[in-house]
Amino acid sequence: MEERRQEEHELMEQEALEWNEALREETGWEQEKREDSSFGGKNGQGKLYLCSTPIGNLDDITLRVLDTLKRVDLIAAEDTRHSIKLLNHFHIKTPMTSYHEYNKVDKARYLVGQMQQGVNIALVTDAGTPGISDPGEELVRQCYEAGISVTSLPGPAACITALTLSGLPTRRFCFEAFLPTDKKERQWILEELKQETRTMIVYEAPHHLVRTLEELGAALGMERRLTLCRELTKRYEEAYQATFAEALQRFETEEPKGECVIVIEGRSIEDLKREQQKSWEEMSLEDHMEVYLTQGMDRKEAMKKVAKDRGISKRDVYQGLMERDE
Repeated sequence: MEERRQEEHELMEQEALEWNEALREETGWEQEKREDSSFGGKNGQGKLYLCSTPIGNLDDITLRVLDTLKRVDLIAAEDTRHSIKLLNHFHIKTPMTSYHEYNKVDKARYLVGQMQQGVNIALVTDAGTPGISDPGEELVRQCYEAGISVTSLPGPAACITALTLSGLPTRRFCFEAFLPTDKKERQWILEELKQETRTMIVYEAPHHLVRTLEELGAALGMERRLTLCRELTKRYEEAYQATFAEALQRFETEEPKGECVIVIEGRSIEDLKREQQKSWEEMSLEDHMEVYLTQGMDRKEAMKKVAKDRGISKRDVYQGLMERDE
């Protein structure tokens, strides 16, 4: 696996070198700053431009991103093989270099050094907005530490596209990206999500989809509602509304295809309140009072908290405690 990954990284670097060499022959380009006083950072430094690219439909790219990709000195791409297709489609003749998960720390230092010398750099991911569930966050962090200016050019993001398409509540949501591969960390996240009242957004690859649906369904309940979004902005885009049980039944006979975004209904706040109240009611009044008294509250304040937890009056708490004392 590691050898294959290394071969892919070397291939991406070679693609970038061949692209840059072709540009030199075609345009006479050399990697040096293009003079443009209205562009770039301050005090002679370059600037980092986070450029959102289409998640499927190439028509979704913005005019500002196209202009920026043409004007920067260098494009740092997560996968140069993928980005070459984008640049060719829009007739962009800007040099590239690879920047991905497995070279992000060292390569970020190199890119920061280039920007300190006045080079303007655009960062692009395979699809969507750089810095969201990708190595872009490391480069942004190092830029801020080095005093390099950073700007983000708004555009496509699969998580937001899926959320707005889902038909589920959009006012409050949380983004989990891909669940961790480490078993302990993954289980910890699943446990945490059990109490989540916001709409949840999870990414998953098709070959891992069934397993992830099974684990999420076991944690959140098989009758929890979700919208499974796949092939977003493409010809066969789909937003499939179901429960976990229904989705798993579908994929017993159908092979999942396309990158997926799972948008999941959050837990009902009212259900959570009822469950919390039930847990308090299973506790004796004396033990309930002790919870707050041991926190340093006086008796009067503790009685108010107990009454609120149980949905009863402070008088009822007082009388209940008196009856037990008798």
